[in-house]
Formats: sequence, structure tokens, C-alpha cells
Amino acid sequence: MLSGPHGLGIFPHEHPVLKFFSEMGALLLMFFAGLELDLTLFRCNIPRALGFGVITTLLPLLLGTLVALWLGHELVPAIVVGSLIASHTMLGSTIVARLGARNLQPMVVTFGATMVSDTLSLVVFAACVPLYASGFAVAGIVVQIVEIVVFIPLVLLGLGRAGAWLLRRVEHDEETYFLLMFGILAVTALLAEWINLPGIVGTFLAGLAVNASVRDKPAKGKLEFLGSSLFIPTFFIVRGFLIDPLAVMRNISQDFALAAGMIGALVAGKWIAAEACGRAFGYPLAARRTMWSLTLPQVAATLAATLVAHKTLNTAGQPLLDSGMLNAVLIVVLVTAILGPILTQYYASRMLEEVPKQADNG
Repeated sequence: MLSGPHGLGIFPHEHPVLKFFSEMGALLLMFFAGLELDLTLFRCNIPRALGFGVITTLLPLLLGTLVALWLGHELVPAIVVGSLIASHTMLGSTIVARLGARNLQPMVVTFGATMVSDTLSLVVFAACVPLYASGFAVAGIVVQIVEIVVFIPLVLLGLGRAGAWLLRRVEHDEETYFLLMFGILAVTALLAEWINLPGIVGTFLAGLAVNASVRDKPAKGKLEFLGSSLFIPTFFIVRGFLIDPLAVMRNISQDFALAAGMIGALVAGKWIAAEACGRAFGYPLAARRTMWSLTLPQVAATLAATLVAHKTLNTAGQPLLDSGMLNAVLIVVLVTAILGPILTQYYASRMLEEVPKQADNG
């Protein structure tokens, strides 16, 4: 915020190089999350990941929609507000990885739930955009669902086999191996965006697909070094460029009710989901709180969808999200991007004392 266009003006927000580095950072963040998961644990916990993903999406979606309706917004914009806080960005994933807790069962479940949450929230959002712009279209919603149903197994099964075969062919050529991993990441991100899903969903699936093939390979370590030292920090920095501190302060009084309502709906919905699922799965307190903290930050998918909604106009020329709602979303992004990682640092350290190092497969 300090160095961006709303602060000292050292960096412009729309600089193409910074934009590219930022987008690559978001993609690598989720690609690494998929690469680092223990696939044996993940397969054993797919039902739990699906269950937690659905609940941690639907509760904030419902609560956010009710808050927006209560404040006088129309139904479709209200549902969009709910969909924006239903997804989450795993900003705390690097903290979990640094602590060596990424393959604990609660974390495996939470990473899997991220894919479910981002996908479901974006499906709801994708259905609302054409509905607001031109009216209800069942065909568009059906096509979106079919595309997702085809896309997920295509990446996990098709890319998993093809990617593994290609990577084995070049495993002794480190430069080619490195470039091929980049290519897999780029293709899956583009395919995801082609069917109106965030690219991070595609790269997370790609990481899962080639997980076993690239484990312990030198090129993987170099890609992680490049991402962690350059692209991922740039992603966090460029997100800060979007926040105008003075505008936020000016608009807090005007948009406070909506922003506070969205934050309340988000915190409550994600907390209930983590607490209910964590108790059902038999996880201790610190693990449940870590799951909750990891699902709080609203950054990548939320900002991408918000900017699209702000530019979407109906037949009367009114935006799907007006300036007040846009400011409220930016406040939510600012608060949750700070709050989530702080809570993750606090609770994940305590989780290691409560959860055995070898996660229970049950």
C-alpha cells in the first residue's frame, strides 16, 4: 500500500511486468499446494475435503446474501456478495509449510476444500453475471456445470498420466524439466479461465496431477525457490496496490455497515464450518482454529470476481457491484488478508503440539 499508486507512487498498479509476476505468484502458490500434498492422505480424505469445502462455501454464501438483502440490495447483487466471501485464498499456506504441518490430515482436508470452495463460489458467480446482464439463462448454467465436471477429471487423470510420461522422458534434462513444469502450470490455468474458473483452481489440480512425478526432483526445488523468492512475494505486494488507505478511511463511514456485515458473515460462516467439520472429524481445538484461519483471507478469486462484477452492467447501465459495494469488498480483503495469516501463525504452531506428526488416515 505504501509503495503503490495510492501511497508514494513508486510503482504503478497496472504495470504489465508487475501484473504478470503477481498473476504467476498466485498460480504458483496453489501449484505448490498441490505438489506438496501427500496424495495417499489426500485420496483417503477426499470425502472430508468435499464435505468441508461444501459447508465452508454455503454458510458464508448464505450469510453474506442475507446481510446484503437486509441492507436493501437486490437479490442478484446480494447473491454475488455472498459468493465473493464464500471462496478463500490460502495465504497461510506458506506458514503451514514452513512449520512442516502441510501433510497433517486437517491441512490436507483444508487444501482440498479450497479447490471445492473456489469452484463452487465461482460457479455461483458465473451464473449471476449473465443473469444480471441479460436475464436468466438455464442453458448457460448447465454448460458451466458440464464444463467443470469434464475439466476436473481431465486434469487429474489425463494430465496426470500425460504429464508423468513427459516428465519421465526429460528427467535427466533439468532445464527442459523445469520448462515443462511451467508449461503444465500455464496450460491448466488457461483451461480453467476458458471455462470461467479462476486459474488457481487449474494449477492446484495440476499440482495434484503431477505430484508423484516431480517429488524430490531438483527442478522442483528450483521452481519453488524462484516462486517463493520472487513471484509469490510480488503477488502479495501487488494486492496491496489495490488498497487506497485514504479512500478506505473516507468510505468506512458510508460503507461500514456492508463491510462489517460481510466480515461478520465471513468470520461466522467459516468458523461454524471449521468447528462443525473439525468436531465431526475428531480434530483437536488448535487444528479446527487453523482450518478456520486458513479459510478467512479473501484475495485472489475474490478480487478477480469483484473487478468483473464492477464492470458488468445491466440493460439500464447499472453495475452489478456499485462503488459502495466495491469499497466494502476492498475493506474485507484488507482485513482478512491481515487477520488470516496472523491467526494461522498462532494456531498452526499449537496444532503441532496436539496433532501427531503422522496424520491419521482414518
